[in-house]
Amino acid sequence: MLRPQFNDALKEAMLKKEERAVGTIRMIMAKMKDLDIAARPMGNITGIDDTAIVNMLQGMIKQRRESVALYEKGNRPDLVKQENEEIAIIERFMPKQMSEDEIKAAIATIVTSIGAKDIKDMGKVMAELKKTYAGKMDFAQAGALVKSQLAA
Repeated sequence: MLRPQFNDALKEAMLKKEERAVGTIRMIMAKMKDLDIAARPMGNITGIDDTAIVNMLQGMIKQRRESVALYEKGNRPDLVKQENEEIAIIERFMPKQMSEDEIKAAIATIVTSIGAKDIKDMGKVMAELKKTYAGKMDFAQAGALVKSQLAA
């Protein structure tokens, strides 16, 4: 379970007086609470599960990476540093990410198992990857690898 990790990390960051970590973890917990509240009308009273939390964290990292690119164009090294620090803090809660070789092997396995032959099957391959490897792989990188493998 990821939920207790956030509370423990928040307490630890507060004791160590790590302001960036405290702020980032509080931001994560607030976003998680928003998603918990949004899930209630659908009958989910206990809150979102770990898979949804990992997806939320991936979205937060993606947002920050996009911001880093914009801040670099705008010559704002102070904001680039802040966003990169937040990314590092969020990544502490993510499952270990697959290497490029592991991603290629997973793609090859799925392509074979579903019988994908050309680029038209890319959506099916990506859907299977997301179902099987959610939170464990960078899907932007995986998309490029799937495209190159199916185009060959």
